[in-house]
Parts: sequence; structure tokens; C-alpha cells
Amino acid sequence: MKLPIIPTVLVGAAIATMVALGIWQLDRKAEKESLLARYAQASGLPPVAWPGTPDDALLYRRATGFCLEPVSWRATAGRNRAGESGWSHIVSCRTGGGEGPGMQIDMGWSQSSDPPQGWQGGEVSGVIAPDRDYLIRLVAVDPAPGLEAGAPPSRDSIPNNHLLYAIQWFFFALAAGVIYILALRKRSSGADVAPADPAR
Repeated sequence: MKLPIIPTVLVGAAIATMVALGIWQLDRKAEKESLLARYAQASGLPPVAWPGTPDDALLYRRATGFCLEPVSWRATAGRNRAGESGWSHIVSCRTGGGEGPGMQIDMGWSQSSDPPQGWQGGEVSGVIAPDRDYLIRLVAVDPAPGLEAGAPPSRDSIPNNHLLYAIQWFFFALAAGVIYILALRKRSSGADVAPADPAR
């Protein structure tokens, strides 16, 4: 059976790409497992001072910072320690040594998105958590007046689905190869059938 060159090259390239993506996902799985292990270790390390610049290497470390002046508040979907849904209230703080907010602090939870009143800053202790907009934020242990304590940051919320993705890519590669082989066999069997003699 003579293989068609162009289709074979295209299918082969597609299969090679899918296999490479599967291998890449396995590498990502190992990296994610190492990262999660580092986070687990970080939670048991001594507290650190809030960093002058955001550093995600400090995620899940206990830390203490000083809010010199609250600049603004924002509310994001969050949960309290009892698991109830509501709003987490995050304050942007000026920490000194320059203009603008230098620290993000999750000061607690409530069922209302309205910002709390009366908190003027000060020393805050908590756990460093990821922040989508500012890389990191401090989740305060003690909430601001009028708020409840928010749920502490959990590593369980970090997905590690790379093994599943790798299996999917390998399955796609296998399926593409099987389908192409079946197509070649069908093409070959059709070519082997001699055309009927119209004179008969």
C-alpha cells in the first residue's frame, strides 16, 4: 500500500504535536506538585514582615504588616470561616515610603458589599494569599470592626489537573492515529476492488 505523502505528513505532525503537549502537561504536573509542596512547607515557617514589593514566593506564609492609611476598599466574592458565601472586604493601604497603596489586606467578611466604617489602619497579622490583581494580599486573622473573620487561604483551591490533560492529549493522538489507519485501509480496500466489466 502506497501512503499518500501530504495527508500522512499532516496527520503525523498533528500526532507529534499532541504527544508533545501531553509530555508538557506531565512536566507541568511535576512543577505544580513541587509548588504545592513548597506552599505546604511555607505555612509552617516563622512569620515574616510584609514585603516592600509583591513576592509570590511568600504565598501562604504568616506575615505582619502596618497599614499607615487606608486608601480604598473593594469587595470580592468570599466565604467566612463557617463556609457561608458573601463578600470579602479588601483594603488598599499606604505603607509609607512613597505614594499610592502598598499593601492589600483582606480585613474580613460580611453579607453586604458595602465597605466597613471606622477602621483607620494599624498593624495587621495574617496569612499571605494570592491576589488576582495585586499578586498577593494579606488575609487578616482579626477582622475589622463590623466584619466577621474570612476563610483562611487554602492550598486546596489550587487545581492540579495536568495529569488529566496529559491523558487527554495522548488519547487524542492515539485516536487520530487509529482513525487515519482505518481511513487508509478503507482507501486501500476500495482500490483493490476491480471495476465491473460493462460488456458482461
